[in-house]
Amino acid sequence: MTDAAALSHRRVLKIAVPIVLANATVPILGAVDTGVVGQMGLAAPIGAVGIGAVILSAFYWMFGFLRMGTTGLVSQAHGAGNRPEVMALFTRALLIALSAGTVLILLQRPLFTAGFLVSPASEQVEQLATSYMGIRIWSAPATIALYGVTGWLIALERTRSVLLLQLWMNGMNIGLDLWFVLGLGWGVEGVALATFIAEWSGFGLGLYLCRDVFATPAWRAWARVFDRARLRNMALVNGDIMLRSVLLQAIFISFLFVAAGFGDVPLAANQILMQFLQITAFALDGFAFAAEALVGQAMGAGTVVLLRRSAILTGFWGLWVVLALSLAFLLFGAQIVDLMTTAEDVRAEARIYLPYMAAAPLLGLVAWMLDGVFIGATRSRDMRNMMLLSTMIYGASAWLLVPWLQNHGLWLALLISFVARGVTLAWCYPALEASVMRPGSENLQN
Repeated sequence: MTDAAALSHRRVLKIAVPIVLANATVPILGAVDTGVVGQMGLAAPIGAVGIGAVILSAFYWMFGFLRMGTTGLVSQAHGAGNRPEVMALFTRALLIALSAGTVLILLQRPLFTAGFLVSPASEQVEQLATSYMGIRIWSAPATIALYGVTGWLIALERTRSVLLLQLWMNGMNIGLDLWFVLGLGWGVEGVALATFIAEWSGFGLGLYLCRDVFATPAWRAWARVFDRARLRNMALVNGDIMLRSVLLQAIFISFLFVAAGFGDVPLAANQILMQFLQITAFALDGFAFAAEALVGQAMGAGTVVLLRRSAILTGFWGLWVVLALSLAFLLFGAQIVDLMTTAEDVRAEARIYLPYMAAAPLLGLVAWMLDGVFIGATRSRDMRNMMLLSTMIYGASAWLLVPWLQNHGLWLALLISFVARGVTLAWCYPALEASVMRPGSENLQN
C-alpha cells in the first residue's frame, strides 16, 4: 500500500503501538536493573551498573546503524517491490553484526580501559563495573544482530513480532534479575548474567520470527548479497548513521562521566533520572519507527505526498505521547525515584532535577520524530552533519554552564542539545522532499 489514501491514523497506530509497548519494556528493564541493586542501599553498585551499561551501550550503538540503516534500506526496497533485495539485506545485516560482535569480544580489555580513562569513577565503582561488563560483552554478537533483525521487521511493518521479541527478552531479563540479585545475592554480576542469557535467547527467537527469509533462496544469493554497488550504498548510508550514533553516544557518555566528577551520589541520581529519558525516547520511538517504515516506502515508490503525510501523521501522535509523559513525570516523578532506590541521599538528589525530566519530552519531540523521517529516507548525510553541529552546541553549552551551575548546568546543556537536533533537521527537511522525484537517487532499488 503506497498510495496516500491507504495511510491512515489506524495504519500508523497498527505499526506504532506494538513498538511503543515493546520499547517501553526496555527502560522498565533499566529501572529494574537499577532498582534491584538499589535495594542494597549503596550508591556504588547503582553507579557501577549505570556506567557499565552506558559504556557497553556506547560500543554497541556504534553499530546502531544496523537497525536504522536496515529499516531505511529494506522499507525502500519493499516500497519499490524488490523482494530479492529485501531478503539479501537481511543476510548482509547478520554478517555485519556477527563480525562486529566478535571484534568487540576480542578487544574487550582495551575497550574497558579506554572507557575508564575518559573519566574515571571511584575505585569501587570501576571494579564493580568491570565485572559487570566482563560478563555482558560475551553476548555482543547477539545484541548487535538483534539490531538488524528488528530493523528488518519494522521495515515490513511486522511490529507485533518486535513486541513479542522484546517481551520475551525483557521478561526473561527481569525475572532473572530478581532471582539472581534478590534471591541468590549475586549483586552486580547477577544483573550482567541475566542480560547475557536474555540477549542470546532473544537472538534465537528473532531468527525464528524471520524464518520466512530462509524459505527462499534469495537470502543466500551471494552474487546479490556481495554486489559491489549495493554494498557501497549500504556502507555509505550505514557509515554516516554510525558517525551520527557515535556523536549522540558521546553526548550521553560525557553527561554521566561529568556527573561522576561530582561524586557517587550525583552520579547515582543522574543514572536514575536517565531512566526517565529512556522512557521518553522509547515511547516516541514507536512513532518514529513507524515514520521510518512509511517514509522509506514512500521514497521507494517515489511519492512525495505519502512522504509528507507519513511525517504529519506520525508527528501528530508523537505530540500526544510527549504531553502525557511530561504530565506523568510532574505528578509521579518523586514516587518513581523512591521505587528505584532506598538510598535517602540519592533520592533527595534526584528529586532536585525532576523539572528537567518534565521538560525533556516536549523539547525533544521534533528531534526524535525527524530522526525517524530521515532514517526512512536514508538521508544519512544530513543526519550526520546536523548531529555534529548539535554536539558542538552541547559541548559549548556544557563548557559555559557546568562551571557556573554544576549538575544543573549539565542538565541544561543536554536539553539544549535536544532542541539543536530538532531545529537543524527541520532546516534540512525541505531538501528531503525535493529529492523524492529527483533523478539519480543514491538508493538502489533494482
